[in-house]
Amino acid sequence: MYAFTYKKASSIVDAADKLLADGEAKLLAGGMTLIPTLKQRLAQPTELIDLNGIAELTGVTVSGKIVTIGAMTRHVDVARNPDVNKLIPALAKLASHIGDPAVRNRGTIGGSISNNDPSADYPSAVLALDATVRTNRREIKADDFFVGMFETALEPGELVVAVSFPVPVKAGYKKFPNPASRYAVVGVFVAKTNRGVRVAVTGAGPVVFRQMEMEAALFGNWSPEAVANIKQAEDGLNSDMHASAEYRAHLVMVMAKRAVAEAG
Repeated sequence: MYAFTYKKASSIVDAADKLLADGEAKLLAGGMTLIPTLKQRLAQPTELIDLNGIAELTGVTVSGKIVTIGAMTRHVDVARNPDVNKLIPALAKLASHIGDPAVRNRGTIGGSISNNDPSADYPSAVLALDATVRTNRREIKADDFFVGMFETALEPGELVVAVSFPVPVKAGYKKFPNPASRYAVVGVFVAKTNRGVRVAVTGAGPVVFRQMEMEAALFGNWSPEAVANIKQAEDGLNSDMHASAEYRAHLVMVMAKRAVAEAG
């Protein structure tokens, strides 16, 4: 681990100011990705700005048909929250299967989507549920937030404050997990809303993406059979020691069928 300066932010404004003052600084949320990266000397920030003391970044609130989750809310708290379980049970279940108990008790939703690991679970929920990412400066629609592998639309000095999820009519998430890390080899989140259907795929490619052919099929016929014959293109998909692009393409269809079945 390289040497760095540790600073604890007292507020959202304080965190943003500290981040903007040093272009090589990094924000510390749960640290489930950042700390191992530092230990392996794969990153060399000059400063770590700790967000864990900012109370306004935690908690779940409901306003009408919108569930808003603070950026520093732990996975375990999302999984156990009664409002999330009642209104978006698929999101609660997704949170309950992230990593292992240690990860779920430290990892945060804001840290997960800001890191934008191509195999992370939360980005698929944000995209499929057409969520809005709230930062200290603006609101960013899900379709605009995830830009590329480990890359988001966040600008210098900008940090995620909360994520607002519209309550869907139905939703479901299924993933084929890596047996060691529990990251998604392929995960598919499906959501039916009053505005239409959205299907988001994580783990299969370098960034979470929408499967629009499946969206169109499910809009006309919400059933597992509607996506059973839709083949995901292999071009551009990940291929590694865990699964080939061909296998991941097949898993997209399989996980989509299971997600729709779970949604009911």
